[in-house]
Amino acid sequence: MDKRLLIVDDEPSIVKGLTFSLKQDGYAIDAAYDGEEALEMFNNNHYDLVILDVMLPKLNGLTVLQRIRERSNVPVIMLTAKGEDMDKILGLDYGADDYITKPFNILELKARIKALFRRMNGTSSESIIRIKNMALNVENRSVTVDGKEIELTAKEFDLLQLFAKNPGKVYSRENLLETVWKYDYLGDLRTVDVHIRRLREKIEKDPGRPDYILTKWGVGYYFADK
Repeated sequence: MDKRLLIVDDEPSIVKGLTFSLKQDGYAIDAAYDGEEALEMFNNNHYDLVILDVMLPKLNGLTVLQRIRERSNVPVIMLTAKGEDMDKILGLDYGADDYITKPFNILELKARIKALFRRMNGTSSESIIRIKNMALNVENRSVTVDGKEIELTAKEFDLLQLFAKNPGKVYSRENLLETVWKYDYLGDLRTVDVHIRRLREKIEKDPGRPDYILTKWGVGYYFADK
């Protein structure tokens, strides 16, 4: 079955171009032109990925993203015309999996979409990783802490999986961008800090004194090895 994508942008030319190009790659495409329409469509249909513009009529993209995250971990790629770091960081802080700045190359966007789907479909011979009171299921991409399931975005899970498979190994922010994002990432290194903070808020009893994801000051981050 074709993967179904929702494109949300108030510029008809962008929607038309993306729809035409992505359909050529076998994706089923729906489109919305404002925030309210986007949420209505999302709530009434199943989507495998959402491409979401930041600047939208009625409800802006960040509000739409926040509403989506209240009920789903579907991969979301944000589109922004501003190119300002804070817009990008804020989009990721709200739970976006990636962003791309307008004007963008459609081939780059396609590569990012494929990279997200590859990571979502990743499997491992070691399907369950257990650390302390955490269990990470690589095959169905679920995480539980003290038996309670923790909702993670695709990128948060990718980071946690990398750490859990390599306890004690210190990763710089540059290492993490290269390993997890898997392409030439041009964004601010603070993107990693945002994701680490969000992960700690979700899996740590006290995010200020983490038990799992630790900081090696001046170097990077690592996962507790015991």
